[in-house]
Amino acid sequence: MRWVVFDYGEVISHRTDALPDMAAALGVPVADFEPAYWAERDAYDRGCPHQEYWRAVGARLGLAVDEATAERLTELDNRGWLGVDPDAVRLVEDLRAAGSRLALLSNAPVPFARAAERQPWTASFEHLVFSGDLATAKPDPEIWDELVRRLDTRPEACLFLDDRQVNVDAAQAAGLHAHRWSDAASARPRLRELGLLP
Repeated sequence: MRWVVFDYGEVISHRTDALPDMAAALGVPVADFEPAYWAERDAYDRGCPHQEYWRAVGARLGLAVDEATAERLTELDNRGWLGVDPDAVRLVEDLRAAGSRLALLSNAPVPFARAAERQPWTASFEHLVFSGDLATAKPDPEIWDELVRRLDTRPEACLFLDDRQVNVDAAQAAGLHAHRWSDAASARPRLRELGLLP
């Protein structure tokens, strides 16, 4: 395999810790905010503009979200997803040192994509592919075709790591090798078996 392709959310990153701050910005309980946040997320990950996303979240809560509030919520949301797992980053660095070519394939909105691109950990990756830029998302077949095209390779030359089984299954259906992620320590033995780590 020439390429190791990582998901981002809850693989390289920790789960967001910003839900309480975003709920507070709207003046609603976290228990009410969180379902609305996730219910509209797929459209956001597929390129929906951030103002439209936050208006849709607000509508589910019976609130009007103005532009200033949408900007504040986007800032909080981005920040919440930028915290990375040091063990995952170390694994990325070890794979690169061992000669693997690395790419990222993340379901993420455009504002987060631009924030992520400025982070130090991205230096290990040759390609950063975000669903918001493509108007398609995992597990759709089109995103795997676009990934392989960007890497200028064949599906079977890629190993994909993701924490969601539906995405692992979709990657395999598209011809990629794929492994369900639980944490970096659990991934290392599999990567050694494949000859990707010493």
